Amino acid sequence: MKHITFHLDFVSPYAWLAFERMPEVLEGLSYTVQYRPVLLGALLQRNSNPGPAGIATKRAWTYRHVHWLGQSLGVGLDMPAEHPFNPLPLLRLALQCSDDGSINRFVAGAVLRHVWQGGQGALEAPRLQALKALLAEQLRPCEQAAEQAKAWLRGNTDAAVEAGVFGVPAWEVDGKLFWGLDGLPMLRAYLAQDPWFDAAHWEQLPQTPSGLAH
Repeated sequence: MKHITFHLDFVSPYAWLAFERMPEVLEGLSYTVQYRPVLLGALLQRNSNPGPAGIATKRAWTYRHVHWLGQSLGVGLDMPAEHPFNPLPLLRLALQCSDDGSINRFVAGAVLRHVWQGGQGALEAPRLQALKALLAEQLRPCEQAAEQAKAWLRGNTDAAVEAGVFGVPAWEVDGKLFWGLDGLPMLRAYLAQDPWFDAAHWEQLPQTPSGLAH
């Protein structure tokens, strides 16, 4: 049985779509999953990447694309009232439901639906209170839970960078990274022991010389 680490940030619409699609795409395979919240902004910053929201025309395309994808995949996606937004309160809240820096699928799904269903503000105070109530049985009661959540988020993000994660959604398994919603079929192929992975492609292809001047 393979173990998958699923790196996600609730601010990413592709993370929502991938979260919903993953069980269907990987149906019939034997695996376990750890859901690891990370701060996407930090990943982008460390790679000098402005992200889709940093380029006006790409931002416009992304919002059209993800809404169309949600409809075409039967997932359903409503843009929140404002986007992007600061995901830190949601990431830290989710990690207050953790004992080791990972969260379970219920918590991940609850926070993702909070953002991507209904078209409301992700950080509106009444809605955050409702989300806390929904997660009440998952929240850890210790006084240090909030500070521990901050530490886990930093640790998760640092570990993701160390593993080569540059964006979300991303899946890590056996030291290999699969990125993006359209990376799910490739992840399935690896888990299903596709012979492509037995050849040298994985290691050799990134060694292709660059034709750009340094």
